[in-house]
Amino acid sequence: MTEHPQGDSTAPHYRKPGWFTRNVFNRIVQGLTRLGISIWGSRVLEVRGRMSGEPRRVPVNLLAFDGNEYLVSARGEGQWVRNVRAADGRLDLLVGRRRQPITARELGDSEKVPVLREYLRRWKAEVGAFFDGVSASSSDDEIAAIASKHPAFVLTDRA
Repeated sequence: MTEHPQGDSTAPHYRKPGWFTRNVFNRIVQGLTRLGISIWGSRVLEVRGRMSGEPRRVPVNLLAFDGNEYLVSARGEGQWVRNVRAADGRLDLLVGRRRQPITARELGDSEKVPVLREYLRRWKAEVGAFFDGVSASSSDDEIAAIASKHPAFVLTDRA
């Protein structure tokens, strides 16, 4: 929970995907990615569930930018974000039969501005609705104002 200056507390920011995204779009992207066909940089992120201990899979966009690779949660603090945090950043990225064990470090809000700008530049049509009118051409201050709503991780260690 986030404490606001007025004393209100709210749940972490998250926009749950609709039925079509969950049951059609994500399954198609995940299926194609598992066959080895990466769409717009797609990967299947696999991470151990923080409650069940069972592997959880979700399609994600892998952002290659400025010599690093990043994962950004356009929808906010969803289940995969919470699971990656609970797993101390340990996850696997899958494409076809390839499995890459990875360690990811969560970025602080001040580190996110250039990453979010590039993410929006690359995938605005797909994810723009989740960024409250902020776009790749928005000012640094405008992007910084929404940075806390969008967890981002830099991939730090590849096996």
